[in-house]
Parts: sequence; structure tokens; C-alpha cells
Amino acid sequence: MKPFVLLATRDHDKAARDEYESVRGHAGLAHHELVHLRVEAGPLPRLHLEDYSGVFLGGSPFNISDAVKSDLQLRVESDIRTVVDQIVDADFPFLGMCYGIGTVTAHLGGTVDRSYGEGLGAIEVRLTDEAIGDPLLDGIPPSFYAFVGHKEACNGVPPGTTLLGTGAACPVQMYRHGRNVYVTQFHPELDIEALSQRMAIYRNAGYFHPDDYDILVEMARTSGVAEHPHRLLRNFVTRYATD
Repeated sequence: MKPFVLLATRDHDKAARDEYESVRGHAGLAHHELVHLRVEAGPLPRLHLEDYSGVFLGGSPFNISDAVKSDLQLRVESDIRTVVDQIVDADFPFLGMCYGIGTVTAHLGGTVDRSYGEGLGAIEVRLTDEAIGDPLLDGIPPSFYAFVGHKEACNGVPPGTTLLGTGAACPVQMYRHGRNVYVTQFHPELDIEALSQRMAIYRNAGYFHPDDYDILVEMARTSGVAEHPHRLLRNFVTRYATD
């Protein structure tokens, strides 16, 4: 099988390792089947899509809507944008999580702003009628809980996309462009343990009040988040794994 690749932008070693292991584990991939490219660590070499079965794009400490951006952030955005251009033009298998939805939305001419940010926690995702029969959502019920935590979000779906999942506080939780480009606002890779670890790392990053850490961890443990969001990752691999 050709490997999959995870594009990562987390500038914290443990956060980057944890994200990789979460994606790999829930996708059912061995280490040699998921290449880890940390875009923040250095310029991204040209990605030859034909060498991979599909591409994951993980979350990020960066925001598309940031008013002020460091040189590192600008370089990362430029590198990711180049890859997204390739992927969207080729309709290549892609699953972008959190930061991924902002990146693709910006590419498609949509709006990414702070209107629908959500604090760290679990939310109910409701699938749309258009989601019925989509292979990436096979075995996933019409309503399920998943973890979120984001300062920005799509302000409406961009042109030419199909809304697949919605939420109460943030209306755009998942959409598809073409046949093979998928993005989610929620984090399908996060389980309770992974969320707790990520919260500890980003405790002072403005996603929640640092004193609320223990309360939020306990809320996560009673949130009802189960295997349903993780199945999205496994379905992606099952659908797109190629020799």
C-alpha cells in the first residue's frame, strides 16, 4: 500500500507526536504507512501526490484570520497553500481537520473569521441529508459527539461544496469539495486522553482559562464522545488505500 501523509504545523514536539499517534492509531495505520511531515520545522518540499494514498492535514496553533502573523506562520501558510492548490485541482484524497477546514475554505474563496469560535469541549455534530450514503460517513449515526476547540471557523460554506455536518454554535462542521476533498471543524483524531494531553500543552494559549483545566477534563470524560468521530479516519483509509 502507498503510505498516507500527515501534514503537521504544531511547533511543540509533544503536541506534534501526540497528534501523529492519534491520527495513526484511529486510522488503523502502521508507522510506515503514515508519513509525518512537520511543515513548521522547515520548508515543505514539493509533494508528489502520486506517491501517496491520501493526505491528512492536522490542527495548528496558527489561525487563517490572525491580524498579525509571524514570518514562520506566513511561510507555513504559503507551503500549505501550495499543496492545497494541488490537491483541490486534482480532487486528490484529502482530510483536513480544524486548521484544514480554514485552509481549504480560504482557497475556495470562502470566509474564515471569529464569528463561530468554540471553546474546548464536546459538541453534537448533526449530519445533513446530503451526508447519507457518503462512504466517509459509513457506520456513523446521524448525530454524534466530537471534540472541538477553535478560535476561528467558516462563516458559511464556500461555493461549490456540500455541507455534510453542522452544529448549534458553529454551523459548518464538515463539508466535501468535489468527490475526494473533505474537511472537518471538529477533531476526529481526539479521544479523551488525547484531548487532556493537548489541553495541558495549550493551557495558556487562550483556548480556555487555565484554572478551568481540571473541570474541562472531567467534562470531557462525561461528554459522550465515543468511537464515531474516529471512524471517519478509518473510513478515509479504507476508501483510499492504494497499491
